[in-house]
Amino acid sequence: MATVNRLSRSITRRTLLTGALLAPAAAAMPSCAAGLITSRPRLTHGVATGDPRSDGVLVWARSDSPARMVVETSATESFSHPLRFDGPTLTPETDGTGRLRLTGLEPGQTVHYRVTLEGEHGATSEPMLGVFVTAPDRPNDITFLWSGDVAGQGWGINRRGGMAIFAAMADRRPDFFIHSGDAIYADGPIPETKRQNDGTIYRNITAPAKDHVAQTVDDFRGNYAYNLTDEHYRRFNASVPQLVQWDDHEVINNWFPGQSMARNRRKGYTETEVDTLARHGYQAWREWQPVDPSEAADGRLYRRIAYGPLLDVFLLDMRSYKNPNSQAWAPADDHGVLGREQTEWLIEGLKNSTAVWKVVANDLPISIVVPDTATDPAYGPASMEALAQGEDGRPLGREIAFARVLSDTKEVGNVVFLTADVHYTAAISYHPERAGFTDFSPFWEFVSGPLNATAAPPSPLDRTFGARYEFVHAPADPNTSPAQGFQHFGEVTIDAESRALTVRLCDRSGRTLYTREIAPQ
Repeated sequence: MATVNRLSRSITRRTLLTGALLAPAAAAMPSCAAGLITSRPRLTHGVATGDPRSDGVLVWARSDSPARMVVETSATESFSHPLRFDGPTLTPETDGTGRLRLTGLEPGQTVHYRVTLEGEHGATSEPMLGVFVTAPDRPNDITFLWSGDVAGQGWGINRRGGMAIFAAMADRRPDFFIHSGDAIYADGPIPETKRQNDGTIYRNITAPAKDHVAQTVDDFRGNYAYNLTDEHYRRFNASVPQLVQWDDHEVINNWFPGQSMARNRRKGYTETEVDTLARHGYQAWREWQPVDPSEAADGRLYRRIAYGPLLDVFLLDMRSYKNPNSQAWAPADDHGVLGREQTEWLIEGLKNSTAVWKVVANDLPISIVVPDTATDPAYGPASMEALAQGEDGRPLGREIAFARVLSDTKEVGNVVFLTADVHYTAAISYHPERAGFTDFSPFWEFVSGPLNATAAPPSPLDRTFGARYEFVHAPADPNTSPAQGFQHFGEVTIDAESRALTVRLCDRSGRTLYTREIAPQ
């Protein structure tokens, strides 16, 4: 059986400590507004990688002062014969952040890397270490994870153990991780304490950036910086490449382009237009995540990650092109949540893919009914946040565009959808025999999350596409904290020999709750 070379894949906590990864990242975090300090440079928030290819990966870092980013790679931890890659100069204009695309590496290999900063007058930083696997160019076993929702609903970094789910995920040594959105909760301040539904107190690590809602670019930057004060998160970032999406809480709950902020005045917002917040939020997202928007199909976010002959991953953007939530029923098949160009891109991408498995990462669920509980009359008597309308008949509104995607790709085999967003984990089967719309082939959608946020009871399904819950793990109480369980991630494996895809839904400890193996067509 062909396998990825994982002989030196283990990156231990001791190794990371040696590379200064776990230095106090909560110390001085100067932003663009304050200017970067000029001294011996320091890597402030660990290192991260993203969007792997067969010949390399994106490497991300942040400096506390102007400095050149240098990356070295090696087949072993000893770095006896390293390859050097000179990166950009990290400056205050990007809040000290930067990234470098590594190329020319061998496919399907474990690569150790270290990042160093070269500052003024020859001053250099302590290095930070990490590891990643390049994408294969032949059939290899593949393992990846997915989930979403970090530091939501006021549940921040727990003073007792931090965000330990990231340690559980790092211990599984996946090839990569799909972050399905809500990487921050820019609209959710973090108090020092929160009462759990059992009456006990949850104690948060706090930060100035999290004592108010985010409105300025520096506010949004501070939300990303806060999450990376957690040692488990930094360890995970250093050892697992990420495929990052965004959703609503990178800006504000349930937002859509052109939205008025009238209904959010009581929540502390002074900004009147959501587009301004979205512009600031997107700037911080692209600065603080291991992404390069120029590599996306639209120059922003949605993109395909080719991961060898067994897998293509299609990362969607169901936020930037979304129509108003009060118009979710509007009969426009070129709007909805994807927009016309992204819809065509997805259809053609699935039809032209030569990979055995096509995984679509949709940051909003397909058939879970997610109302937008707007109280402002300007938003109409009813609004919907996701695709489903709550009616089981023919496709309506946003479902029309998605019905076209399913119909036009019904001859494409082995398509699986992965999502987060709803704060519980579930397996959902889709079949035309149970559906109001029947012109599609059966498929699966798997739901995971949250990573560190409120866990929620399950929501009803719309049966327009014949959706049925096959498994659900969710609390009965809507205010279940991360310390009380029901935090989740999903794991997908593809076997190189049988080509079967297996999905495991896991809790925060890594315990498998549900398994589904799907044979290739």
